[in-house]
Amino acid sequence: MATYRILSFDGGGLRGVVTAVLLQRLQAMRPDLLANVALMAGTSTGGLIALGLRRGLAPAALRDMYLRHGAQIFDAGLWQRVRSLGTLAGARYPAGGREQVLRELLGADTRLDQLSGPVLITAFDLDPQATDPAQATWKPKLFHNLPGSDSDGVMLAWQVGMATSAAPTYFPSFDGYVDGGVYANNPAMCALAQTQDPRTGGPVPWDDIRLLSLGTGIVRSVVPGQTVDWGYLQWAPKLVALLSDGVSGIADYQCRMMLGAGQYRRYAPLLPSGHNVAMDDVDALPWLVEWAGSQPLQPLLDWLEEAWK
Repeated sequence: MATYRILSFDGGGLRGVVTAVLLQRLQAMRPDLLANVALMAGTSTGGLIALGLRRGLAPAALRDMYLRHGAQIFDAGLWQRVRSLGTLAGARYPAGGREQVLRELLGADTRLDQLSGPVLITAFDLDPQATDPAQATWKPKLFHNLPGSDSDGVMLAWQVGMATSAAPTYFPSFDGYVDGGVYANNPAMCALAQTQDPRTGGPVPWDDIRLLSLGTGIVRSVVPGQTVDWGYLQWAPKLVALLSDGVSGIADYQCRMMLGAGQYRRYAPLLPSGHNVAMDDVDALPWLVEWAGSQPLQPLLDWLEEAWK
């Protein structure tokens, strides 16, 4: 039976190291895991993982990228902290460190159509170009190198990486784009929908699709109380996490309902109590690597054996 395999990678900042370690472990037990994958989808840090894999980087190299360059990406510096008034009047981190890392990781001149296979990378376009400016409005953007009239193959991979990872409040926007996590922190449903687009070779028969969605570790977050009477000041610090967790959960539900357990699997382990690791917590990287290395994989391996083939 022909099988259309999809790998989907969530956003989560430096918690992307969890995804890299999980992939490294899975590939050690299933060397063919990344072979014959029809589409790799990613949001934010997951977009960087998808782009890196398609450029030929091994999961171990991506793990090392977080460990070696995490502090460079999330480095505010004294002037940035003063200028942004502690994020009240500007992004928490400048974009320069992240851009330097992505140029080195993905190649300064590498286009999407030069990657080893198809990718689908989410971003959000704040200022889209329109024939009639009166009709312009912000909207989701899905960068891809699939064939068809709307292909973004000529785009540079590092620039797409900058767009997908420009998380609001953490980084400035990039070329008019911000992080795709504002609408699809879990891009699995975006990838599933893309399989049905006739412009890019669809529709793929539903029975042929196998979708593996990998999270970056679920942070335990609650707002206690039955009635929360908050305004901007109370909600603002929680909104980025609330929205990203919400859209991740609904994408999981949609994929499960449409494909079923035989064709779809999500692996997003819950972070232990007391370890609500923020997306920019550089000091937590060694612990994240150790924790990801200890997570049970046998149920996932059993599913791969049965479904991935």
